[in-house]
Amino acid sequence: MLKVKNTLFILVLLALSDGAFSQNADFVLVKNAGGQTLGYSPGSGVKILTINGLSFKDLNKNGALDPYEDWRLSADVRAKDLAERLSIEQIAGLMLYSRHQSIPARSTGYFAGTYKGKKFAESGAKPEELTDQQIVFLSQDNLRHVLLTTVQSPEIAALWNNKMQALCEGLGLGIPANNSTDPRHGTVSTMEYNAGAGGQISMWPGSLGMAASFDPSLVERFGQIAAAEYRALGIATALSPQVDIATDPRWSRASGTFGENPKLSAAMAQAYCDGFQTSKGSQEIKNGWGYSSVNAMVKHWPGGGSGEAGRDAHYGMGKFAVYPGGKFTTHFIPFTKGAFKLKGKTKMASAIMPYYTISWDQDTKNKENVGNSYSSYIITDLLRKKYKYDGVACTDWSITGNKTQMDNFVGGKPHGVEQLSVAQRHYKVLMAGVDQFGGNNEAAPILEAYKMGMAEHGEWMRMRMEQSAVRLLKNIFRVGLFENPYLDVENTKKTVGKPEFMTAGYEAQLKSMVLLKNKNQVLPLQTGKTVYVPKKFTPAGRNFLGEPTPEKLEYPVNMDIVKKYFKTTDNPGEADFALVFINSPNSGIGYDSSDVRAGGNGYLPISLQYNDYTATDARATSLAGGDPMEKFTNRGYKGKTVKTKNVTDLGMVTDTYKKMNGKPVIVSITMDNPMVFSEFEQESDAILVNFRVQDQAMLEIISGKAEPTGLLPMQMPASMSEVEKQAEDAPHDMKCHVDSQGSVYDFGFGLNWKGVIKDARTKRFKK
Repeated sequence: MLKVKNTLFILVLLALSDGAFSQNADFVLVKNAGGQTLGYSPGSGVKILTINGLSFKDLNKNGALDPYEDWRLSADVRAKDLAERLSIEQIAGLMLYSRHQSIPARSTGYFAGTYKGKKFAESGAKPEELTDQQIVFLSQDNLRHVLLTTVQSPEIAALWNNKMQALCEGLGLGIPANNSTDPRHGTVSTMEYNAGAGGQISMWPGSLGMAASFDPSLVERFGQIAAAEYRALGIATALSPQVDIATDPRWSRASGTFGENPKLSAAMAQAYCDGFQTSKGSQEIKNGWGYSSVNAMVKHWPGGGSGEAGRDAHYGMGKFAVYPGGKFTTHFIPFTKGAFKLKGKTKMASAIMPYYTISWDQDTKNKENVGNSYSSYIITDLLRKKYKYDGVACTDWSITGNKTQMDNFVGGKPHGVEQLSVAQRHYKVLMAGVDQFGGNNEAAPILEAYKMGMAEHGEWMRMRMEQSAVRLLKNIFRVGLFENPYLDVENTKKTVGKPEFMTAGYEAQLKSMVLLKNKNQVLPLQTGKTVYVPKKFTPAGRNFLGEPTPEKLEYPVNMDIVKKYFKTTDNPGEADFALVFINSPNSGIGYDSSDVRAGGNGYLPISLQYNDYTATDARATSLAGGDPMEKFTNRGYKGKTVKTKNVTDLGMVTDTYKKMNGKPVIVSITMDNPMVFSEFEQESDAILVNFRVQDQAMLEIISGKAEPTGLLPMQMPASMSEVEKQAEDAPHDMKCHVDSQGSVYDFGFGLNWKGVIKDARTKRFKK
């Protein structure tokens, strides 16, 4: 036996049959010649079986090689064998998808957790330790799908993963955890890019920015890089891509989509899933799946972009999706032509998430108006039968919980089934054809639902549960977690945010920005000139979790980075140019509980302009309505006025225009939604739009070190009247803004230094 020891790990090499064993402090690796490498924890009780010179993990500790333990068999065969061995309690655990987990856990609020009954800061625990709550839902509720949010560092994430996988391996039949995440590759805008520095994780533009590239190959490359970083963090499922077509420009989740064009969204969905799911070379196990694959959970079936008046279904006040344009099936296209028809060997996105919304009056069979996960028409008749989708269907988070108020983001979302008990809601979801419950850590209501099914259907209910178990297990087998769920911490540190990944993300940021106006070719600006950057006022408010945020007055960009390109001054009279950095208008969620207390219905318009907006052209009576917490069905807001939270952004432009006294004003907009440009466009000499990029990337374009190539992924409305008159479900149905240079801010419009861009991309992706 040869022992090698250093400060990082202990390596032990043994010769045993044809396998090579290596061990560090957390786990042992067993390499099969010409076969799969196995990883197991010495403390889990799992032993290695040697058969005909090959090694296998004895996960159920019975001393025999069972089909699900045999890595030579297909994922389908192994999943079916294991599903038949599982108790109903274990199947119920597979159907759970945890609430959001932060590493280490926060002390208070939505992501809170404890360590031996104490808050993290008081516990003396290491940040990679499992929380009390995690131990309970893994051990007692048999949960195996865990949603990660913030992690202290890649190293801590890897150590936490290894501790959790060791615990899971020693329980029951040794089913590993399938960890997941919402998108986590956003930018820290003020961080300077350094090609050699690396970082916590590579930074990319938002989804609308990737759509603005009009380049599916860029999105596929993102998928490949993100998958590598995810697997290095212990993440094997991405709760993405979000492929809803954003047909209503007011929708708060438009920024997470690929825009409003069905064809572009389908191409991006296809490229994204291929990038994430496909393993190649030695990493491939079979059919494109393997150790570098990440399951893509495409969302949100059947499309969530048509909420009435742009309201979002995270809230009870936004639960209805409407289809005045008759375009219900148009919203399927990114799924049926994209995520379900991949070019790569994995063929289809392995998981799907229905949206919270009630697709109002679209159930032509049962005439039900219930949330999509509760609808057997939406899930079984359309998704399963018509479109032949047999991957995992997972509800969006917390749909089975009780609703406490109409505008609570983190409360339950039992849209359309408020009258049912929690267990009855679970039963209805299972009968609709869904496999998994997002945001539910407890198995008890699933077990109650099973009893209901047994009383109504007898032994068929066991078959129904196994059907979901097989789907869920296949997604764990295919990515190799049963063989080795453990991470080499040093490899994690080298992989996540490594320089070449950071460079690819930064280059994508440059390709994502859209130049809308360039009067008299004022851009690019000559470096070394003097610029004036006005400070930005942000009023006090609340974030999406309802937590208070303070007011502030500060520069909207990293001025140290600005100074690397230009001289700066706080005196507009001394400046050659002004750079104004603003955000698209934000008027809130379209609801105000104080209006209810004053005797109103609570509903307000959602505005895409900065100035106060009165909805004179809104429909008088809403298309959908009705809720147990409301005594009315009309959710209309015609004639009501709403204020925009960041109206001071408009003042930044207009005041700067006056102060510059004819000298050029360049406006850089961070855009989350389409907006009304008529309020300030004529007081701007150049307009550059970005979808969440680093400040440095904006300055690279402004200074001419990079040329703009992006195209608008959504229409920019001529007015709020146009917004009110468009159909929530129909793409490309607004009259667009025409600027002082005669340019129409329509889908696919963008400028480079020569003028309007017309190339292969604009020909391929037309309205």
